Amino acid sequence: MSSLNLDDFTDLIERPDGGVRRDAEARRERRVVPPGSLGRLDDLGEWLAAAQGAVPVRPVERPRVVLFAGDHGVAGLGVSARPAGSAAELVREVLEGGRPVSVLARRLGVPLRVVDMSLDCEPGAFPEDVVRRRVRRGSGRIDVEDALTLEEAEAAFLAGVAVADEEADSGTDLVVLGDVSVGGTTVAGVLVAALCGTDASVVTGRGGEAIDDLAWMRKCAAIRDALRRARPVLGEQLRLLATVGGADLAAMTGFLLQCAVRKLPVVLDGVVAAACALVGQRIAFRAPDWWLAGQRSGEPGQAKALDRMALEPLLDQGVTVGEGAGALLALPLVQAAAALAAELPQKPDASAEGQEEEKLGLEKPEPEAAAGEPDPENPAAVGEQPEPGKAAQAEG
Repeated sequence: MSSLNLDDFTDLIERPDGGVRRDAEARRERRVVPPGSLGRLDDLGEWLAAAQGAVPVRPVERPRVVLFAGDHGVAGLGVSARPAGSAAELVREVLEGGRPVSVLARRLGVPLRVVDMSLDCEPGAFPEDVVRRRVRRGSGRIDVEDALTLEEAEAAFLAGVAVADEEADSGTDLVVLGDVSVGGTTVAGVLVAALCGTDASVVTGRGGEAIDDLAWMRKCAAIRDALRRARPVLGEQLRLLATVGGADLAAMTGFLLQCAVRKLPVVLDGVVAAACALVGQRIAFRAPDWWLAGQRSGEPGQAKALDRMALEPLLDQGVTVGEGAGALLALPLVQAAAALAAELPQKPDASAEGQEEEKLGLEKPEPEAAAGEPDPENPAAVGEQPEPGKAAQAEG
């Protein structure tokens, strides 16, 4: 029995500051550009202001890419274009700078962190800062056995929480979240289908490296069989992750929830991150308010999960490679929204103009009083004027 109480996250997670968002909206109305002329960038800037609790919004200066890595036993069924247990090769390429996410992170000047949770290799294959959170070597084949024990699922979840705390404490102001895995999209498909109450065929995609029709059928069958094992534990999210998830997905779920607790915005990448976010929503319904969907990958499971959470992707580039590459493409858009919200000048204020004129001594001339009207500056002049004859008598 797990000692981890996931219900605590419901109490700990608050929504982004609504009052600050209203202030950001009011600031938008005063800008020199017409309201709505910047499209979704306006909404994005206001969301970021609410997440930061600051108007004007602060620039995103310390983003970070965080990738959770793991191998999945279900890959042994031939559901992936890559051989089972080969995620370690991908991680090595990421660290050596040869993967798409490495190139983009280098070009954008964003630090990149890889967290090994269940790679099928010896721990000594990578530096200590990569492997120190590892829970086990590989995850179980979810169509016939549990991915993890409940204790391992708890350890992985808490590892994700710890990584989120490390990032928040180090000053990271936005996270791009992705995965490096083989078989991960199959596991994600099971979680999405289970939580959305749909069939395997609805969520089964072609994966990061497109598979052929036969592999797709094997993948669909694996998701179908794993769904039968998932449905009895739908009410217990940690047990669900242990049964049909994996150490990397359990860690990503814990990471997402703790980022929401720490008020650290996260940009989600592909179907694996979306599936973990969907589990996180089941645990704490306010948590998705802290997440952005970076891009639409074309994976049906991702579309299903994002629709359930009402998250609209920022980009539609169809990047399926994973590793956070698609979400990292959206980072300049987020930074642009912050810059526009903070730096565009405001319309001149009429009352402020009047005060400035008074300071300069440019007082407006008072209108002259009309004949027969009272003069407020000369009360003695108020009254009837004497008739001409009476005036002559007075003079004589």
